[in-house]
Amino acid sequence: MPIIQCNGADLYYEDHGEGQPIVFLHGATAGLRYFEPQLTAMSGEYRTIGVDFRGHGRSEKTELGHTMQQYADDVRSFIEQLGLDDVVLVGWSMGAVVSWEYIHQFGTDQIRALVDIDMEPSPLKRDDYDYGSYGIDDLEEAIHQIQMSPIELLDQQAKAMLSEPPSRELRNLILDEGSRTPASIHGASLFGLLYLRDYRDILTEIDVATLVCAGADEKWRSVASVQYVAELVPNSQFERFENSGHCLTIEEPERFNQILGEFIDTL
Repeated sequence: MPIIQCNGADLYYEDHGEGQPIVFLHGATAGLRYFEPQLTAMSGEYRTIGVDFRGHGRSEKTELGHTMQQYADDVRSFIEQLGLDDVVLVGWSMGAVVSWEYIHQFGTDQIRALVDIDMEPSPLKRDDYDYGSYGIDDLEEAIHQIQMSPIELLDQQAKAMLSEPPSRELRNLILDEGSRTPASIHGASLFGLLYLRDYRDILTEIDVATLVCAGADEKWRSVASVQYVAELVPNSQFERFENSGHCLTIEEPERFNQILGEFIDTL
């Protein structure tokens, strides 16, 4: 099992193929398995790399470090240790936030392009913001469920994240990956993701090409809130996935791979 130590945490990763490096960053209580259709199918043309954040997937369940800032610092260490350059950084959900935090901390010297998969600039509702998927009451309820009924919460998420009722395979993926993240880590990362950062100003300063993708099913997040990212980033393009919800890399993998490949070919 390939392991790399980043800032004191042992991180699990997979590295396939050769050529243009693409690094895939997963969402909260998820893992690189959500990118299996990309890691395998695209490895004939690109170097496809997935990594599990600390506390997630098959990575070490560290007691500390579950902030967007630390996850971004871990990604920086990961990229440097693998000797990567001109990276296409693909972030899904929380992974997109980590990619923006990476840019905020370290700039784009080693980054060739960004991809945002179904993430809005701030998931928290704010007075000066037209979007936001969560209010303070929603955050309080989510923290309560994480502590009191985590499996039930994961089952609810499985239904909400997909455009169609989940197949047994996809439901098992969501439950299996989600149950790998301890409740304490889930709560800490959720709080940091929803409450502490608003990336609108950071997005306007991104100076690399950016692809923004949204699933048309809005049970999890509105299309307009994700498209707003494309409105903020100067050099961006937007793609809507009509047959997807929040998990378009596994709901429409062939179309996503095609769109991603075409985007990379324009760089």
